[in-house]
This record gives sequence, C-alpha cells and structure tokens, in this order.
Amino acid sequence: MIVVFGGTGQLGRELTRAAAARHVALQALSRAEADIADAAAVAAALKRWQPDLVVNAAAYTNVDGAESHFAEARRANELGPAVIANACAEADTALAHISTDYVFDGGKDGAYRESDPVCPVNAYGRSKAAGEDAVRRALDRHVILRTAWLYSAFGRNFLKTILQLAETRDELRIVADQHGSPTSARELAEAILHVAPRLTAEPRLSGTYHFTADGATTWYGFAACIVAAAAPITGRQPRLAPINTADYPTPAKRPANSRLDCSLFAQTFGLTPRPWRDGVEATARALATASQRAENHVA
Repeated sequence: MIVVFGGTGQLGRELTRAAAARHVALQALSRAEADIADAAAVAAALKRWQPDLVVNAAAYTNVDGAESHFAEARRANELGPAVIANACAEADTALAHISTDYVFDGGKDGAYRESDPVCPVNAYGRSKAAGEDAVRRALDRHVILRTAWLYSAFGRNFLKTILQLAETRDELRIVADQHGSPTSARELAEAILHVAPRLTAEPRLSGTYHFTADGATTWYGFAACIVAAAAPITGRQPRLAPINTADYPTPAKRPANSRLDCSLFAQTFGLTPRPWRDGVEATARALATASQRAENHVA
C-alpha cells in the first residue's frame, strides 16, 4: 500500500492514474483529508492505511508567491515534510519526498549532481532545501527525488499556459537564457512506482537522487516544442520571440542552469528517462486534441 500526500496535485493525480494501471494499491490524500503540517492528521492517516511507502507530493509551488508569503511556503515545504518524516519514523515506513532543482543557484557549468552543495537563490528554493534537511534528520528510510520543470495534463504548469496563450496571441515572448529539463509528471509517477518495491525492501538505497526527462532546453525551446506539437491540431502557431531573464523581471530570482545529472538514479534503479521532447509533444497533442473536441462539441 502506498499513501500519497498532495493527492490532488499534478503528480498526485498522475500517481493515482499510474497505480490504477499497474494494479498497485494506492491512497491519494488531499490537503482537506490530511494537512501535512498537522501531526495528528498525518499520524491518523498512517495508522488507518498502514502503508509500506509514503510519497510526499504536497508542496507550496508558487515560486514568486513564496517571496512575499514565506511562512506559507515554509509550512508546506519544510514543516510539513518534517511532520511526515517523523510520522514515518514512528510507523517504520519508508518515504519518497519530492524536491526541486531550485535548491541550486544555477551557477554551475554543467548538470548538477546529488553531491553538489545546495545554494538556493529564492525563498521557494530555501524552503525546499530546508524540507530536504528535515527529512534527512528525522528518517533514515527515505528517498529524496529532485525533479525540474514539471508539467502534466492536470493543474497549472508552463505547458498548459503556453497552449492557452497560443489560442489568442500572435506573438509569445519567452525567456531563452535559463536551461533545464521539462519533465512529465506522468513519467515521474511511473519512476516512483518503479522504484517503490526496492525503496521498501532495501534501506541501503536511501538517499538523494535526481530524476528529470533526458536532455535539456530553455523555456523558449520548451515553448517552441509545445506550439509546434499543437499547431497541426489547433491551427494556431504564434511567433516566438526569445528574450533574456532581465527582460522579464519577476519577484523571485531563477537559476540560469537547472540541469540535473540523473545518472545515479539510472545506475541504482535501472530506469533511464525518456527524451524531454517525447513527453512534451505527447502531452501537448493530447491537450490540444481534447480542447478541439470540446470546442466542436459546444459548437
């Protein structure tokens, strides 16, 4: 049995879908059902479901919002993981905790390895780095999975935003000097389920790992792939204009380099991620097709 906190988010929903396809017993819990910062609620959930593995997919993910609402970000990204890790320690249960590329400052020339020192440049990254530390202090049987540029058919994410903007705008100005790996929440969910049996059976595998799609691009390259994949279906192909980070100021500073080296995960668990374009194209086409069908149905 797997229990997922943050069950209504994009990763939680993909985990639910993937588990059903694999006939894996999984219980996804929303914040209303179990607030991860509420120790009594978390302990009650573990007592009720008695999971072999807990997945913490809950998080405060508004990067810019975290600058002015740090207490909220810290509650979800540091205090909540500490509560879950302590509850797992009490229940002798393994934990898979999801973290982010934003724990790094983006100044490295090359992909970040798990052993590289963290140095977040924004409040969101600081809250996630603190959450990692809280998990490590409280629980031996854990795996921290850092991922990046997550998207899916669910929730709010860059891919869905670009599809929406492409419907009405003739030009999109997209940042072209930040680098990372667009990662499908569906593929991350599959990876979690792939390694789940080993996480529960082999405590020696505990530690921190990176998992993203293979290869890297910029936000501009990400957007170009989305638009190109959807255009044959929607008939919409706005011009894309590359801009620099300085041309698009935001409350939170972003790392220029978010590339993560995933070789340790592949070597340890025998699973190599797909090229980032594969997932982006498939998701963009599926969403564009669904949108067209909905429009035709209304018409």
